[in-house]
Amino acid sequence: MIMGECVALVTGGSRGIGRAICLALAGRGVSVAVNYAGNEAAALETVEACRSLGVQAQAFQGDVSQPAECAALVKEVKNTFGRLDILVNNAGITRDGLMLTAKQEDFDATWQTNLRSAFFCMKEASRLMLRQRYGRIINLSSVVGLRGNPGQAAYAASKAGVIGLTKSAAKEFAAKGITVNAVAPGMIDTDMTKRLPDAVRAQMLDTIPMGKPGLAEDVANAVAFFAEPAAAYVTGQVLCIDGGMAI
Repeated sequence: MIMGECVALVTGGSRGIGRAICLALAGRGVSVAVNYAGNEAAALETVEACRSLGVQAQAFQGDVSQPAECAALVKEVKNTFGRLDILVNNAGITRDGLMLTAKQEDFDATWQTNLRSAFFCMKEASRLMLRQRYGRIINLSSVVGLRGNPGQAAYAASKAGVIGLTKSAAKEFAAKGITVNAVAPGMIDTDMTKRLPDAVRAQMLDTIPMGKPGLAEDVANAVAFFAEPAAAYVTGQVLCIDGGMAI
């Protein structure tokens, strides 16, 4: 499959790592469906940035923590572009707190957005990919899903679940032309990490052998690799983009 003929759906694609992923794919000639939950202005900015690279792009609103909206989103993308070749499950939230004081609603929201959304988007997208006998699914996990982190039990568990989901789906779809892989970012310079207190940021940097945070583009390039035809014989893998944090 030629990248320039592909259509990608990126959940949570309006800003940060999601926006970088959209631009990395657009830069390789892929048409992009930019999913967003609430920030339409940011999504439209991403769409325009993709279009400036010479590809088709459109924004699609949808809360992917809800299974019915996952189904509606995939259907709308198919109706708009005619096909779906690449799914990037990037949508995610974190609601940090120590386990003894964590609220059930925060735990549930984290799982619904980070893990359940990936499952149901994969389920819907794979129906199209199976008919095409071609597909690339890339899930965003986290180094925290491999190492754990104090105060992030729900987030770590959801991201560890993404890894198990990735490996299971990879085995189900391997003989059907669909690859399923995961990218596990470490500390990446985003709006969220830039707001961290200096002491917390310094503590996190101490755990990174390279001694610096990564960029959203570093993650996006890894996602783009898994989406390319050159990665056709790679499936069920987890690639850490973390400056050595998970070593």
